Amino acid sequence: MDMQNQKCVMVMDEDLPLGVIANTAGIMGITLGKHMPETVGPDVVDKSGREHLGIIEFPVPILKADKEKIRFIREQLYQPGYSDLMVVDFSDVAQGCRTYDEFIDKAAKAEEKEFQYLGIGICGSKKLVNKLTGNLPLLR
Repeated sequence: MDMQNQKCVMVMDEDLPLGVIANTAGIMGITLGKHMPETVGPDVVDKSGREHLGIIEFPVPILKADKEKIRFIREQLYQPGYSDLMVVDFSDVAQGCRTYDEFIDKAAKAEEKEFQYLGIGICGSKKLVNKLTGNLPLLR
């Protein structure tokens, strides 16, 4: 994978409380790491000889948008032109579940249009990621 031409961003609902934003980013980051293990660098050792697990090899900006913009971006990501991007979303359907089996069941019974996205993570071609998210501000 050519890391120079790759980009990964997370887009968060700007109206969420800080704790929910942090939780959403953590959940999506773990999922992206599972599906893109080649983006995680090797473990490193500091001068003291202590080991530190490898981290992603490129920055992951956390951006913000309102619910409607996140929904619009998510809908675009279902289009064929974006099929090469890795996408993870976290929604109210998932957040409201105590177990993964409950999530599977609730998701199977809900139409996609019923999902309220708390955030989406997008990784892949820098050009495509920028086309979708290049005008969004950083979450601060």
